[in-house]
Formats: sequence, structure tokens, C-alpha cells
Amino acid sequence: MDDRFKQAEVATWIGIVVNGVLAIMKGFIGWLSGSRALIADAAHSASDVVGSIAVLAGLRTAKKPPDKDHPYGHGKAENIATIIVAILLIVIGVEIAISSLKIIFGEIPPAPKGIALGAIIISILVKEVLFQYKYRLAKKINSSALLAEAWHHRSDALSSIAAFVGVLGAILGQQYNYPIFIYLDPLAGLVVSILVIKVGFSLAKESSLIMMEQVLGPEKTKPYIKTVTNIEGVKRVDELLARTHGHYIVIDIKVSVDPHISVEEGHFISKKVKQGLLANHRDIKKVFVHINPYRIESNYNNVRNTVKV
Repeated sequence: MDDRFKQAEVATWIGIVVNGVLAIMKGFIGWLSGSRALIADAAHSASDVVGSIAVLAGLRTAKKPPDKDHPYGHGKAENIATIIVAILLIVIGVEIAISSLKIIFGEIPPAPKGIALGAIIISILVKEVLFQYKYRLAKKINSSALLAEAWHHRSDALSSIAAFVGVLGAILGQQYNYPIFIYLDPLAGLVVSILVIKVGFSLAKESSLIMMEQVLGPEKTKPYIKTVTNIEGVKRVDELLARTHGHYIVIDIKVSVDPHISVEEGHFISKKVKQGLLANHRDIKKVFVHINPYRIESNYNNVRNTVKV
């Protein structure tokens, strides 16, 4: 557990430093070259820094052990951090769109200087490397917050590509006297805004479902049910509800046992159910077992995820 959070924190700090340098570089060169698309891209990188700080705070909270007030643990702190990153993306996207539209419907802007292209190329390469690094690590350690950061980097790389096309088109338009091409720079800024907003909504939707306690579907819970049905003493799985709690799964399960056994024997079977799930599925961290007396006419026959044995 500690190693998981250590890897995530190191990756987040790398993102903070790299994005900070990129934001300053792109902002300065955007101002120097007169590129609206590059300035918009710099704002995107700056939002990455703020997002990474939120992720860092979320990771540090999520690694705290369960306590009296949080018996399920603090895993959802990662999802809260993901939502913060998503909101930042949406806000930045809207601001970029407004800025670009003001230019498009205003006077013809001067074309950016060629130095902007060099800054954009550096940004594309660096952000794609960050995306690959954090995406692979997020999948490895199952971190929604780190995955959100990874997609934030990918959206930044895509926005930089759009900015590159816009700046190059504007420069060529001025050079060959095609004024309409000059508008490619603010148009690229508009494309950037759409990409950023789309990623933001996608991340917010995914994390919101987890925060609202949406349970996993039957296909994903089949392996859990199979494990329990093979445990001696379990007559039937009446109900199994699995929900994501940050990077781990919490299980609420009802099983039927022989109604003629003692309370102690029923308790022993419930312990075996809990231990079996924890031992065979690394993603499960919490299991709550309820014991029912086994009856053929059980009322649980039509309950979601019910399995007869």
C-alpha cells in the first residue's frame, strides 16, 4: 500500500515541476511571439499544476487508514481529486474558448512569430512522455486520480498539436498574403478549448458515478460470486453488491447457510467468506457478510447478482 502511494506521489511531483516549467516557457514565448494559441496552451499547462496539487492532496488523504469516522477508509479522496481536475479542465476550456472567439470576431490579428513553433514542439513531446508514464503507472496501481492526471497531459499534448497547426497556418498566411490563414491561430485555440472541455466532462462523469456509490455490474462480480460459492458451508449467494471506493473494492454480501447449524458455525462460515474474497481478489479491501438461513423459497431469487448452488 505504501509503495503504491509513494509511486503515485513521485509521479505527481514530476508532473508539477515539468508543467510549471512548460507553463512559464509557453506563456513567455506566447507573449513574445504574439500567439494566442500558445498562450492558451500555457494556461492549460498551468491548470495541470493546480490539478496535480489537488491530486497530491487526494493521494495523501487516500492513504490514511480507516478510522472511527471513516470505517471504509479514505479511498474516495482520489475521486474527489479527480473531480477537481475535471472542473479545472472545464473552466480553463471555457476561458480559452471565450478568448479565441473575441479574436475571431475582432480585428485581424498579427501572425505569431516562428519561435512559437519551437516551444509547441517541445511541449508536445514532453506532454506525451508524461502521459505514457502516468497512464501506465495509473493502470498498474489502479489510481483514478493519477489516470485523470495522465489524460490531462494527453489533452495538453493534443491542444499543443492544434496550436502548432494554427500558428504554422497563421505564419504561412502572412508570408504568402492569405489573411484568412491568420485566423488559424485563434481557431486552434478554439479547438483546444473543445478538447479540454470534453476531457473534463468525461473525467467528472466517471468519478461522479463512483462517488454516488454505483455498484459494479454482474459481469464484473462473477469472479467474486464464484469464489464464495466454492466455500464449504455456503448454500447460496443471495446478494452481492460491490462498489468502488477509490482504488479498491468494498463488498456487501448475503449468503444462505444451513438453518440448523449453531450461531458460532454460521459465524465461522462468514469469516471464511470474507477471508476467501480478500485472499483471492487483490482489488477487494473490505468485506461485510450477512448470514441468512437457507430456504428453497428464498425471497432473494430475483435479487441482482443472485446465484443458486
